[in-house]
Amino acid sequence: MANIKDPYPGDVNPKDLLGIKKAPIHLVPPALVIQTAPALADGARKYGAYNWREKPVKLSIYLAAAQRHIMAYWDGEELSADAKVNHLAHASACLAIIFDAAAIGKLVDDRPTPGGASSLLAAQDGTA
Repeated sequence: MANIKDPYPGDVNPKDLLGIKKAPIHLVPPALVIQTAPALADGARKYGAYNWREKPVKLSIYLAAAQRHIMAYWDGEELSADAKVNHLAHASACLAIIFDAAAIGKLVDDRPTPGGASSLLAAQDGTA
């Protein structure tokens, strides 16, 4: 990259003043996007691309799927048996769908009544 002289020496570029307030997309590692894409493509083949935008989806279904993929990975299995895609990529795809469905009002939040997990975890690590 060429070394370009700062056109606003000692000053702030006006675009920076706006850009600094936006989501820091540059902090999302490209590896996350690259690894997650095959999992989303697998889902698109099975269920249709962006199917969660067409009909409401239940949080519990996608959260449970993400947890199953994480457990399989934790248990030593790198790739899903059917798609041969990294289990963590599948989990990431599930979370991406949750975020996207929530953003467009298609997520059915079917979580149970809040329990005491936060308090129990805080008590274990001494932050309670």
